[in-house]
Amino acid sequence: MSFELFGRRGSAGAATDERPGDPFLGQADARGDAGYLIYTPLLDSQKRAVGYRLAWRPAPGCEAAGAAAHFRALLACAARHLNDGKLGWRLGRTMLFFDIGADSLLLDELQALPPDNVVLCVGPDDFANPDVQGPLMFLREQGYGVMLCGCEALPAGPELCALLTHFDVGGGTARAVAQIRAAQTPGAPPLRLIATGIGSWDALAGCAERRVEAFIGGALAPPPAGKGEQTLQPASLLIMRLMQMIQRNDDVRGIEAALKRDAVLTYQLLRHINSPAIGVGVEIHSLRHAVAMLGYAPLFRWLSLLLATSNPATAAPYMMKKAIMRGRFVELLGQGMLTAGDADNLFVVGMFSLIDRLLGVPMEEVLAKVQLTESVQQAILERGGIYGPFLALAETSELDGRDAAHLSEALFLSAEQVNAAHLSAMAWTQGVDTTEAPA
Repeated sequence: MSFELFGRRGSAGAATDERPGDPFLGQADARGDAGYLIYTPLLDSQKRAVGYRLAWRPAPGCEAAGAAAHFRALLACAARHLNDGKLGWRLGRTMLFFDIGADSLLLDELQALPPDNVVLCVGPDDFANPDVQGPLMFLREQGYGVMLCGCEALPAGPELCALLTHFDVGGGTARAVAQIRAAQTPGAPPLRLIATGIGSWDALAGCAERRVEAFIGGALAPPPAGKGEQTLQPASLLIMRLMQMIQRNDDVRGIEAALKRDAVLTYQLLRHINSPAIGVGVEIHSLRHAVAMLGYAPLFRWLSLLLATSNPATAAPYMMKKAIMRGRFVELLGQGMLTAGDADNLFVVGMFSLIDRLLGVPMEEVLAKVQLTESVQQAILERGGIYGPFLALAETSELDGRDAAHLSEALFLSAEQVNAAHLSAMAWTQGVDTTEAPA
């Protein structure tokens, strides 16, 4: 099992941890391995989020616990919130990727995650270590995936190649992808090639053309928003009109009459309200029934969700899911601290903070057509007011978590509460279909 043919490109990423607590205590974390969950989405060639690379940023004062302790806490957190004892794996087919070291391969916490949904990312030094290859073989036999990171070439020898299910192709260039595909053993299961060094949206488009999946991290600037030449689609305009009618407290019969002008939108709204993510518990057959069961504020919230998915030609599926997850995340952060109405507003704040990129029009144009309350607009435009800090916390959690500690402490939220909300939101979005938006 010679490893001399490896070409080193760089080190693999780092791992992390989390641990939820009683939902709304807001107590400081007492554990020495406390930290904040961060994630990087994995996009397929159609820009759908098909996986997440989870990592951990230690809370202030907990850095000395060490990588193994942080990784153990990360695994425990993921298992606790995503592997429900009654419902099973809450992420469906979505994969989780973990950067793992030699001292963490046989942690008991790893066994609490479903092998078919977990990929272990291993650097070249660890992969070349005979003491690591044995545990990796054991984990592969159980069904865990293995991704080799930081190398320019496949390992020498069919035994080592057989351990791999995924391979890191760096920036996903045509040359790198062609080289790895040509080196694969004929007849062997094809490796899933993943680009981990995407630096631009053009590079991501190139990966899509080559059928290479890609991690898009916080270093990649957000996709550009509309510049004014785009126009809102009819479905988006109708949803905005309905939202205005709800804000004016118009009679439900007038709202229902406007909604009936678009049979597809009516179907979409009822489909969303009856989806597992909503969990009303009673099948809703009409708008009047929805208002009776939910009230105007929750209905406004579900219309905002429909608005986010109303222009699939402009927004990539992963951006729709990101907006939905952000909305749910900030809503969960506020539950127990704010009133039910304010929690609904938090969902709208999270969704609308990305609405310009979802609809392809400037934020000012959207806000001119949907007159949101001043406090909601203040959060979206300035990250200020009562809702702004929740949105700011969600945004840092989507990036590198650098500001998560002081933002959560200002809201009297523990790291456990933030992480629990984060993973619960990730699971919740699995019940919201972003692929069947109104036509």
